This record gives sequence, structure tokens and C-alpha cells, in this order.
Amino acid sequence: MEWESFFEPYTQAVAELKVKLNYLSAQYQKAGEPTPVEYVTGRVKSQASIEEKIVRRHLHEDRLALDLQDIAGLRIMTKYIEDIYAVVELLRKRTDFTILEERDYVMNAKPSGYRSYHMVIEYPVSLLDGEHKVLAEIQIRTLAMNFWATIEHDLRYKHGEISPEMAEELTEISNQTFSLEQEFSEIKAKD
Repeated sequence: MEWESFFEPYTQAVAELKVKLNYLSAQYQKAGEPTPVEYVTGRVKSQASIEEKIVRRHLHEDRLALDLQDIAGLRIMTKYIEDIYAVVELLRKRTDFTILEERDYVMNAKPSGYRSYHMVIEYPVSLLDGEHKVLAEIQIRTLAMNFWATIEHDLRYKHGEISPEMAEELTEISNQTFSLEQEFSEIKAKD
């Protein structure tokens, strides 16, 4: 596989979407309103990570664009839980991409305690050889959810398979964090 040309539309999609999604915040600021978008990050999955998934999931190289929905990935950070759903509504109104799938792990956390709102989109990019429609995953989560996910990922990476006790502790910390976030939202609502 010629990886450089394979990655080109994904790299362009992430760059374009980061600009567009970061501009949401600027529009709120210009209107003098509080923004639900704290910041936006993006990345293209590494070749090594894709090759590992090819082996682990028995994927065919000619189907990667269809079978891997997160080669292009964006993450939108918010301060409050309710901001996640405000961002979801903003994204649903956009006409520059098509939403193919949505998964709400905010109110329906994974057994591990992971929380985030996921959207899989189809986004068109124009290259010299024409238009390419690429799949991208957008994750919308609070700063606290991101903190938990970062620490949890780090612990799993360092320890490999974690013990049931550690997994239970991580889930409990996620639940406690979510309770705190709900309290912050209640305080904010009193304003």
C-alpha cells in the first residue's frame, strides 16, 4: 500500500474540520455569547496503529476506508455536560458533511466508565485527482471526561491487561467525576 497517498485525504479532512469546528467558538464570542466549544483537537491515525488493527481485526487493505471509521479523528472539548448536546445539535445542522452514526456514551457509559458522544461522519475533500469522501469520527466530551479517558488509557497502556480491581476503581472514579459534573451543571443553571 502507498501510505502517503492513502493518508492525504484524511490529513486534509482533519485540517479543514479543525478550522471549521474551532470557528464555532469564534462565532459565539463575536455574538457575545458563551461558547459550548472549549477547544478542538484532531489527528490522523498512525500507520503503525492501522497496521496493528489490520492484523488484530483481520482487515483487508482495500477496505480500510470503509472498515476503519476513525482514521481521521476529531475531539471537541466542552466545559459542561449540557454543552455536549448543544454541540451535537450544531453538528446536526451542518450541511458540509453527512452524519452516518451517533453513539451516546455520555448518558450510557461503557462498562469501563468511558463517557463521550461519538459521531461518524462522511466528509468530502477535494484533491487534484477529484473529490474523495472520507469517514471521520468526532468525539464530543467534557474536559473532565477527557481527563479520565487520558488517565485510564495511560494506565491500560502501562499495565497492559489491568486487574478487575483496578477496572472497578476506574469505573467508580468515572461515576464520581460524572456526579461532580452534574453538580457543576446544576450550579451553572442557577445563574
